[in-house]
Amino acid sequence: MDNPITNIVWLKRDIRSQDHEPLFRAEQAGVPYHIIYLFEPTLIAHPDTSLRHLQFVYQSILDLNAVLQPFRAEVSVFYGEAVAVFRYLHKHFALNTLFSYRESGPQSTWERDKAVAAFCKTHNIKWRQSQRDGVLRGLANRDNWIKQWYTTMQQPVWQNQYTAVAPEALQHPFALPKALKSQLNHYPDCYQPAGERKAWRYLRSFTAQRGFNYHKHISKPAESRMSCSRLSPYLAWGNLSIRQVFQYVKTHPNRATNGRAFSTMLTRLRWHCHFIQKFEVACSYETQCINKGYELLHRDRNKAFIKAWKTGMTGYPLVDACMRAVIHTGWINFRMRAMLVSFLTLNLDQDWRDGVYHLAQQFLDYEPGIHYPQFQMQAGTTGINTVRLYNPVKNAREHDSEGVFVRRWIPELAKVPLNHLYEPWQMTAMEQTFCGVRIGVDYPAPIVDLQESARAARIKIWGHRKHPLVQEERKRILAIHVNKKK
Repeated sequence: MDNPITNIVWLKRDIRSQDHEPLFRAEQAGVPYHIIYLFEPTLIAHPDTSLRHLQFVYQSILDLNAVLQPFRAEVSVFYGEAVAVFRYLHKHFALNTLFSYRESGPQSTWERDKAVAAFCKTHNIKWRQSQRDGVLRGLANRDNWIKQWYTTMQQPVWQNQYTAVAPEALQHPFALPKALKSQLNHYPDCYQPAGERKAWRYLRSFTAQRGFNYHKHISKPAESRMSCSRLSPYLAWGNLSIRQVFQYVKTHPNRATNGRAFSTMLTRLRWHCHFIQKFEVACSYETQCINKGYELLHRDRNKAFIKAWKTGMTGYPLVDACMRAVIHTGWINFRMRAMLVSFLTLNLDQDWRDGVYHLAQQFLDYEPGIHYPQFQMQAGTTGINTVRLYNPVKNAREHDSEGVFVRRWIPELAKVPLNHLYEPWQMTAMEQTFCGVRIGVDYPAPIVDLQESARAARIKIWGHRKHPLVQEERKRILAIHVNKKK
């Protein structure tokens, strides 16, 4: 008996039921199809991946299955390498077409995709990859990119319906290991809830009221946890598309009275795709300096500094509070992320690669296309962006003026008065006794002098920008990533 003709929809960072072109094309083909997601051991073992990412993905799949249940459809989960899974499917089905979105991921996903493409070509399987969120493949420069992005955002969303999904779940030997499945089923309450339905709840609450102070609170570590859209995990893993959010916010009735807040948020959606477009052009940004001239910049690796930074024990309260918050919850706002990178690479004078995977693992909203270009921009290794040194004491006073955030995440300093909270090492021994904290014992003294380390960083980073290779690379980068018409 001949194997049944079947199509496959391969989910990656697009775990949703609506505005989904591959699912729409699969329905349009009129051939029974299966929806699959692959937990790939090689990618799971990559140092950018953490259990919280896998948990969010798995919980998103469970949510999507609940949405698909009325249509007698579900996502089949595989634990295995992509080519091995497709080899098995090819053996048991007459695979016609594979549908998926393109992925702007690290080198490991690009190598995986090339291997899948070769397999499909060998076995006459058509692989139709759809464009994701206005990110273009094979782009030579940015001259018309913004215009094309807005064109994509203004196109109608895909209205998905489900009639041709294969009625039976796939039976296969690629089951999740029991220990891993148990971990995936446990989802900590401190993380944002996963899935398409939760994503819409967050989007609706943002436009209904939460986002009215978006532009005022975006830089504040405590207030931003409420006033920011908090959509980043849902966009990173595709519970929502950028276009869905763009159109919903742009046309919402509350925009008339909250124009600045909503417009600021819409601009950041474009920035979101702008950085992914950078990574789409060169995924080498994961491991190499965007500006190759900065590979010549010497740094002495200090393991004690790196450990203190990773564990929130640098002696600078806002730095440590941010690190502890993101380790526990998976989220902090953009300014605080930038400050963490600035402190590691500029004040501590450490290579950006010694911290990039640590934060990738912590961020529930980890998006490679944003993470690596942004990390390097804050580290000052692009040669084209302004190098920003974030003073953690100044930022604490400006953005956590009542000490709410610092006290929440550094209980050792809970009784320290506000005038000493951001520089607790300035307290006398008697004041420390009254506050129940001994600096250098219960909470660390600063591991570097803030002013001296900032001065040294300016000399080192700013000075290196004059290097001939940095200048040569700067021209190359500008030609690729900057709209020359501007």
